[in-house]
Amino acid sequence: MNNPSRSDLSQDTLKRATPEGRAALSLFQLSPDRIHLNHGSYGAVPKVVAAEQDRWRAHIESNATGFFRDELPAELRRLAGIAAQRFGGKADDWVFCENATAAVNAVLSSFGLRDGDEVVTTSHAYGAVLKAMRIWAQRFGAHVAVAQIPLVVESEDEIVAAIEKAFSPRTRLLVVDHITSATAMVFPVARIVKAAHARDIAVLVDGAHAPGHVPLNVEAIGADWYTGNAHKWLFAPKGCGLLWTAPAHQAHTLPVVLSHGSPHGYTQAFDWIGTRDVTPWLCFDAAARFHDAHGGESLMARNRMLAADASERLAAELGMRITAPLTMRGAMACLTQRPSPIGNESAASFITRIRECCGAIVSAYVFEDAFCIRISAQIYNAMPDYDALAQAFPVAMQQCLK
Repeated sequence: MNNPSRSDLSQDTLKRATPEGRAALSLFQLSPDRIHLNHGSYGAVPKVVAAEQDRWRAHIESNATGFFRDELPAELRRLAGIAAQRFGGKADDWVFCENATAAVNAVLSSFGLRDGDEVVTTSHAYGAVLKAMRIWAQRFGAHVAVAQIPLVVESEDEIVAAIEKAFSPRTRLLVVDHITSATAMVFPVARIVKAAHARDIAVLVDGAHAPGHVPLNVEAIGADWYTGNAHKWLFAPKGCGLLWTAPAHQAHTLPVVLSHGSPHGYTQAFDWIGTRDVTPWLCFDAAARFHDAHGGESLMARNRMLAADASERLAAELGMRITAPLTMRGAMACLTQRPSPIGNESAASFITRIRECCGAIVSAYVFEDAFCIRISAQIYNAMPDYDALAQAFPVAMQQCLK
């Protein structure tokens, strides 16, 4: 079988793509020979932001000693102030880190778990975070309890009730997603935090997908810690994560890597760990300005509507179910088929088959014995992209079943 980089099907998609979509794609370094439907996993860096990162790299290399000693501390605090303006809180509440997983590990290592304590999370928690929770809990003699969330939910009440049911007198910390990776659900985090705090349980919200994806006000959410990635939906380079810590917890919240700044408090501990590539953080402002210039909140709303329309069409054409109602979805959607007709290995093959059939890049996997496809909607996407996926799906699945 001939497998060109793009089939006739995807060539038709390119012809049907809107001029606006083609123009938006040209703003990124993304290959025009693919249909990019997986923005949620790794994001995409606009060309202007990549140029800003190159400018910072050249500037740092021109005088690294002066930069790290004299410029970086003030620049990071300036950028933290921009984060506070966008997402709530004060500049001194915000620090930068490599990603949300690094921030979660920082909180877990700093929290002060004791023998017999319990940490609660959900069955939809991000895999790397769940692994980290179990390792840190084991080190301190604590236990991880998992609240079982249905694969498909009808309302926020189901989420809150399942989490409350998992609490016990030993529970001291809840780690909960804002937007789940596996099922693309937007959890009612403010309600969840309120329920946990009523039982004197601290809350860390893993908002890896939230910045630039949904409107965000960390103070309104009310958690003890909130972490998110700017390199997914806010267009920053890979490696631009953020951590917000409530003032009451800042004195004892430190990064996993303890270095020069650690004895001097929360912000300095994270700002000054040692020599590393800080250019993703330095591009936070440029990425945020790009997001604003292309719509800001209206872009988020546009992406949400496109994901809604696309997922409804795909669900109808493919006979699949969407994991959450519209009120609990953002610019991603997860479609499921249970039981899964294929296993994990074949799901990986499905990703390849879809790419060969129509050039689409999608996230596909088996989760809780269901076959799942997660789609994303971003500025460079239009409905013909999802039509191509729908047309290629039966062919790719049939190839996987052989």
